[in-house]
Amino acid sequence: MIPLDELDRRLLNILQTDAAINNNALAAMVHVSPPTCLRRIKRLRDAGVIERQIAILAPQASGANLTGIVEIALDHQAAERMAEFEARVAGEAAVLQCYRVSPGPDFIMVLQVADMPAYHALAHRLFAAEANVRNVRTFFSTHRSKFETRIALPERA
Repeated sequence: MIPLDELDRRLLNILQTDAAINNNALAAMVHVSPPTCLRRIKRLRDAGVIERQIAILAPQASGANLTGIVEIALDHQAAERMAEFEARVAGEAAVLQCYRVSPGPDFIMVLQVADMPAYHALAHRLFAAEANVRNVRTFFSTHRSKFETRIALPERA
């Protein structure tokens, strides 16, 4: 990663809130010229600081009203078995996030499905049909009190 200066941090803080802002408005907000703004954003993209720019949809837009946070423990934690599990999970659109964790379970996943029958079908595909899954524990959200995608940036480099 590249070191971030004050201008980079100002740009990133605004883009994390609204990535659809046009370049002229963004340049005005951070007090630089539009060409400077474009160059900085391109530099941040090329360096991998900005991974991608996306639209975040309300879960209800797709009918996915049930959020599950899932703990997965595998029977065998060899690198190739962990990679196999990750590859299988990567192909499931309902799985929004998947993390290898330590200590405790091997993986934590966040998923979004329409309802309990959709969860049961997903659980069967990912967990029941796979002999290497030892334990699954799913927590279902009853209320989302905070959802944020913004990463706090340090004030100074």
